[in-house]
Amino acid sequence: MECPFCGCRSFYVKDPDDEYETYEFEVEKGEANFHPDINDSDVPDLQEKTRCYCNQCAWNGKFGDLKQTGD
Repeated sequence: MECPFCGCRSFYVKDPDDEYETYEFEVEKGEANFHPDINDSDVPDLQEKTRCYCNQCAWNGKFGDLKQTGD
């Protein structure tokens, strides 16, 4: 999966309780792999409607809107 605008595969989501806290992840084979420094208990549950943000451009949208690639 990649960003629909720039093709980047690195994204982040905001903590629902603190919008300044973010959790970075990369998408490989349709699965989100969060940064290893993030505690498993802190990792948010990604749903199709979860808003995520591209790390490279200004795109943001639903996790389900990310473009499928041939990985």
